Parts: sequence; C-alpha cells; structure tokens
Amino acid sequence: MTDKIDIEKTYNHWINTSDKDFITMMNLYNSGDNHWSLFIGHIVIERLPKACVVKQTSDHAPFTHDLTKLARLSGISFSEEYLDWLDTISTFNMNARYDSYKEAFYRKCTVEFTSEWIEKIKIVQLWIKEKL
Repeated sequence: MTDKIDIEKTYNHWINTSDKDFITMMNLYNSGDNHWSLFIGHIVIERLPKACVVKQTSDHAPFTHDLTKLARLSGISFSEEYLDWLDTISTFNMNARYDSYKEAFYRKCTVEFTSEWIEKIKIVQLWIKEKL
C-alpha cells in the first residue's frame, strides 16, 4: 500500500527542483567544472519525467536514475534520437559519482564534449517541459 500523495505539490516539486538544478548546472559549466555540470545536467533531466510519472500514475516516481526507463514510464513519446541522448546522459550520473569511473570521465569532459552535451540537455529539457 502506498501513501496518498499531493499530486500537484509533488509534480511541481520535480519541475521546480529541475529548474533550480538547471541554474546550478549552468553555473558549474560557466566556471569550467565540466564533469559536475554534466552530472547535474542528468539530474535536471531526471526530474522532468519523474514529474510526468507522478501526474500519469498519481503515485510517487520510482527510485531510479535510468532516464530511458523514466522516459518509458512518463507517457511521453520520445524520438529514437532523444532516447539515445538519454542513454548517454544517464551515464553522467555514474561516471561523475563513482571513483572507478570518475578519472576517465573527467578526462572525457573536454570543453567541446561538455558544450555539446549541455546543449543537448537544454534541448531535451525544453522539449519535455513543452510536453508537461
């Protein structure tokens, strides 16, 4: 049995915290902290399908960081290109968080790589927000 939740409050929580995290992502990006900006970029995206899941199911979003899984549960029809992007963005969560991946990810996060993925995160973020 699940606890009854305030759907509107929970839905808005996910959207508002995504917006706040977007500012943090951009601050990190603008300061040159590339790997952490992409880590936060993952969270920016993660929160939006979770808002959709809450609205769709009238229940809490699942405890997962897998953006592709959240996309499927959201009720939004994602293009194959966006699903591919979500697969890559999902890796930013693991790669920035765990020491066994962190050094390789840090080296991968060049200015060019990070700029490309920040732009893709912005595109997906705006697209999902249009669907909300």
